[in-house]
Amino acid sequence: MDHLPFLTDTPGIGGQLKVQPEDFVVDEVPLYEACGEGEFLYLRIRKREVSATDLIAHIAQTLEISQSEIGVAGRKDRRAVTTQYVSVPARSVEDPSRLSTDQIEVIESKRHGNKLKTGHLAGNRFEIVLRDVDISDATELRQIVETTSEAIGRLGFLNYYGEQRFGRGDDTDSDGFRLLRGEHVRRLGKNALRFALSAAQSRMFNDWVAERVSDSLTHKLLPGDVMQVVGSGGCFVVEDAATEQARFDNRETVLTGPIFGPKMRQPAGEPATREAAILDRFGLTPDAFQRFRKLTSGTRRPLLVWPGDFAAEVIDGGVRLSFTLPSGAYATALLREFTKQEPES
Repeated sequence: MDHLPFLTDTPGIGGQLKVQPEDFVVDEVPLYEACGEGEFLYLRIRKREVSATDLIAHIAQTLEISQSEIGVAGRKDRRAVTTQYVSVPARSVEDPSRLSTDQIEVIESKRHGNKLKTGHLAGNRFEIVLRDVDISDATELRQIVETTSEAIGRLGFLNYYGEQRFGRGDDTDSDGFRLLRGEHVRRLGKNALRFALSAAQSRMFNDWVAERVSDSLTHKLLPGDVMQVVGSGGCFVVEDAATEQARFDNRETVLTGPIFGPKMRQPAGEPATREAAILDRFGLTPDAFQRFRKLTSGTRRPLLVWPGDFAAEVIDGGVRLSFTLPSGAYATALLREFTKQEPES
């Protein structure tokens, strides 16, 4: 992500992320509360320095169930302290405390009628500490943090997919693009196939965002842009740019970018030309996504995100930030507006 432009023009403070797990605290905000009845048991679990994969494997082994029977709304970072919800068949659990270890704690449990699925969360609350920042003068650091915070509160931040989306080698999308082009690819398991194709879609979205930034079009609407209504989530195509600009400025709507696929809402006019150019750059046509239509159905993703309950303060040895983000938004995309780099972790 080093080549992707920033939205703010304040100096970067640098810094290191996740010097210790407690520097990255994430609490899941559930989409709904468990009702107390049903064949599934929702477990609220706090884990420290445990990957999502290891957590699921531990639960499956302890309860002697298949990993496919375990539901999660989101996958959380390993080097962090995270609290999230996990669903398991209620029949498999007599004593939820059996799952607790030195690094895993079951905080509460409650029955519900359905299994948790990916995306069944409203968002995440974060408390993050950046350490070893580049600005040694406390007054200067405080000024940069305050100015950047004010800009984000006013402008939002760019809803880039974070580097996690593309794997440790930043190349998970390579197989995805080859698959979409109909080229030969080594045999991939179901999860690897899904991640590769999703990473390809994400890479193109990031490029679309970068182009809107470069052309000063992050907050200026064009006829043909696809908007999303904040209240209902419904999408529509801009016809009267002046009218819709006012609604956007009032945060009644958000501008969206392409997650390409057959079900994606299509733009018109200049926005359609811009999106077609991205596909062409990667050697793709709209029909390419028909090959994997169940995995690449397509949607729209907001260009900008405004964090909730946002606060930033200078502390001894760094900066602490706290905020809430909707499901699917990356905390690292917000952090890079402060660091002006990919935070070192």
